[in-house]
Amino acid sequence: MSNPPNNKSNQTIAVAVNSADNLFSKYSGSYQTTAQKVIHWACSLIIVFSLLGLAWAIPFPYLKFLGQYNGYFNWASFLIAAAVFYYYKVLPGLSYAVFVELFVFSYGVMQLDAWHKAGGPGLWLISLVIFIPAAAVQFANLKIKNTKPGVGDWLKFMIISPLWVVHFLFKKKD
Repeated sequence: MSNPPNNKSNQTIAVAVNSADNLFSKYSGSYQTTAQKVIHWACSLIIVFSLLGLAWAIPFPYLKFLGQYNGYFNWASFLIAAAVFYYYKVLPGLSYAVFVELFVFSYGVMQLDAWHKAGGPGLWLISLVIFIPAAAVQFANLKIKNTKPGVGDWLKFMIISPLWVVHFLFKKKD
């Protein structure tokens, strides 16, 4: 006699998709017009890029047990790992696209870091200069609709924003 198929994994996936859809619909409620969405998509990606750059710029200690791999890890490595893990838990299929997005951002940050090492401005300064206007435009975009999220809600939205952008890029048209 064979055992019935295990539907527990299918139920887990369904719950993750439903909770992600609920989160996305709540998130989308703040951006009604196409212009607002485009501004938000651009600004949220710029903010994530700049935050990655800021984390990259924080000095990482020399850890003897890493041996020859010292220099390959930095604080942004842990940020990327935590983000990919979180996105995988929220929506596994789209987490791979966000991983690629973060890989591209990492390449851009490495280029800015190389520019800094060649005599250009500091990575932290470039990242901060990118972050401030993008965050200001983001808040102004919310103010257009008289939406005033608290800092906590704004942080939650910023954490989920790369997944939200990818969600719209890969969304099936009805």
